[in-house]
Amino acid sequence: MFDWVRSSYNLGEHFTNVELQTKDIEEGYSGTMSHFWIDPAGYLWCGDYIGTSQMEIYGEGHSKYNPDKQWLNFEWIPTGVHGKYRVHPITKYIEIYPSNWEGLWEDWPRLRLHFKYGKLMDYEDVTGR
Repeated sequence: MFDWVRSSYNLGEHFTNVELQTKDIEEGYSGTMSHFWIDPAGYLWCGDYIGTSQMEIYGEGHSKYNPDKQWLNFEWIPTGVHGKYRVHPITKYIEIYPSNWEGLWEDWPRLRLHFKYGKLMDYEDVTGR
């Protein structure tokens, strides 16, 4: 899996204001299909949806229970709480690449970004390495 990244920080032709991907932000998961944004100042932001919905589980006898669904007898119910974007305070190196690239795999543009406490410190082109 991977995560999506969009950068408003000027990272160059193939990386600014386009859909990007990475597998490096989430430790141990290779991505959780989360959406991140690098703001013009270089801060990494991520949506925080904690408390925006709750799970309702349907047991036998409930009107929405379906015995054919087995473990899928549940529904996410909105709580009315709105999500927020917060700076994602990682300190690590991540590699990003454009989601859509027409060309050889060896030529796929890639950047290595260095974040410290959620702030982009520097980046380098690692295409072809």
